[in-house]
Amino acid sequence: MVDYEVTVYTANRTAATTFNNVFIKLVGTSGESERKWLFNLKGASAFVRGAVASFTVSCPMSLGKLVLVELDKKPLLLFPEDSWFPAKVEVKSPDGDIYNFPVYRWISDSKVHRFREGTALKGFEDSHHLGRYSREQELKQRQKDYCWDVYVEGIPHCIKTDGPSSLPPEVRFSFTKQTEFLFTASTGLAELKLKGLVDNKTNWTNIDDIDRVFCCNIFLCDYKRMDGVKANTINDEKQYLMAPLVLLHKTPDDKLMPIAIQLKQKPAEDNPIFLPSDSEYDWLMAKIFVRSADFSEHQLNVHLLRTHLLAEVFAVSLLRNVPMVHPLHKLLIPHTRYTLQINFLARNRLISEEGVFTKFSASGGEGMITILRRSLSSVTYSSLCVPEDIAERGVKDVPNFYYRDDALRLWDTINRFVRGILTYYYKTDAEVQQDSELQKWILDIFEHGFLSQPCPGIPQKLTTVDELIKFVTMVIFTGSAQHAAVNSGQFDFGSWMPNTPISLQLPPPTKKGEATEETMLKTLPDVNTTVQGMATLWLLSQQSSDFAPLGQYSEDHFSEETPRQMMANFKKELAALSAAIKERNKTLEVPYTYLDPEEVENSVAI
Repeated sequence: MVDYEVTVYTANRTAATTFNNVFIKLVGTSGESERKWLFNLKGASAFVRGAVASFTVSCPMSLGKLVLVELDKKPLLLFPEDSWFPAKVEVKSPDGDIYNFPVYRWISDSKVHRFREGTALKGFEDSHHLGRYSREQELKQRQKDYCWDVYVEGIPHCIKTDGPSSLPPEVRFSFTKQTEFLFTASTGLAELKLKGLVDNKTNWTNIDDIDRVFCCNIFLCDYKRMDGVKANTINDEKQYLMAPLVLLHKTPDDKLMPIAIQLKQKPAEDNPIFLPSDSEYDWLMAKIFVRSADFSEHQLNVHLLRTHLLAEVFAVSLLRNVPMVHPLHKLLIPHTRYTLQINFLARNRLISEEGVFTKFSASGGEGMITILRRSLSSVTYSSLCVPEDIAERGVKDVPNFYYRDDALRLWDTINRFVRGILTYYYKTDAEVQQDSELQKWILDIFEHGFLSQPCPGIPQKLTTVDELIKFVTMVIFTGSAQHAAVNSGQFDFGSWMPNTPISLQLPPPTKKGEATEETMLKTLPDVNTTVQGMATLWLLSQQSSDFAPLGQYSEDHFSEETPRQMMANFKKELAALSAAIKERNKTLEVPYTYLDPEEVENSVAI
């Protein structure tokens, strides 16, 4: 007889405990063990939250190189079946070899669940018949669990689900996240002491009233995607949304300032060009219309489409097409955390028929779909890749552009990490080309994310290692750094409503010299619209207590020493970048913190 020492780690997370009987089977290249009941002196406490329990599994002879373990559990008589969240299983062979089996999955039933040994394997490298079989079965089940759905024709597809509770357990919010996060504007209204204003449908009567409730800023460009969009109706009143053109000028003291604003795309007699030299309220009104257009452009194109919706496509395609043992799955799975549930909640409570954005934004409803479709048709691969995007937009030399500075450094740091991991597993371009799981992943993204449209540069297949590295860098950057950049500062810059009006109630001025404080106040959104928008921005800017910073990986999916060392180096590089950003920020009147790696989450989780 030979003995295998089996150590089972239960995750240290809420509700991870099981009191069911747990069984294991070891499967190797030379045979498999009997199904073994895991029982030791710890008894019922062996599988409580955070527990580490060791057991002996005896076999008549060596099993050879271990390929997988099978885990299942059975409830005790008169006891209910519960859910268990094992982190990993570690097995020491009679020869002293250590095998690591990452799990990180909820086991809620009595079925047999198979988990591969942690060494990453691409499909064409998986030579053991049971390994190939488990790989195939895993993906078959995943394609049942993670189905595509069409929320609205013409925008990226999403996961098919009836609600958070019908999502597979491993992608749902943790208990901590769930209890802290109620995706409803009433939370923000209460926290911001604005409850009494939520039913107030009157206009603002004085600019000082807004100052007392809120607290100012600015940024600009060409808003052609808003042209001709049908504006919403709020509180039974037609709203207005312009498509401005803004000319900016770099001043001698390195400030980027607007010097001309045209509120509609085409020149006309009733479409004057407003200048800083115009009357105070003419120039102020022009800027307010620009900032209102910026709200819709930012929320629908920059934020919703280019981070949330694309991140969901990347995640669903990964879960449908790439098994846990694949190196790409191990690399990307931390960057999908909570994304599917947060997006369901956004569709259900922000952009649904009764959602806050739909009801209270000028671009809500029909206009929202128009803008999203236009935005998707304008996406290019280079616009998703920061170095190319910065160059193409001609903003390499814009002063005080801290997003550019920090984003480029973060892109480079992520790219070096991704290059290290992927070149460890892919030695030649031919290996990329023959990896069918990888190719299915990229094709699914093209078909369901970009709707098979000829978006310039978006790949349908990957033919070289360098192409793979660039695409994976973009995927990680989009779901982490880019989302942080466009999400985290929303309340900071939008909480004083005139700086980011969610909607406007009067059409823009058609002549100069007619705007007054009274017309400005009548143009700004009603009180209840203002506070609903403010509460939503507050909610979206909140950080959960189980926030996972970029590069902080709590689950050990990689077993090999080389990628584990690369992960440690990535963490050190991010820490150094964080320190550099903090040092730079000491010199700024308004620190730019949104791309400090300590403030960037691994995934789209809020």
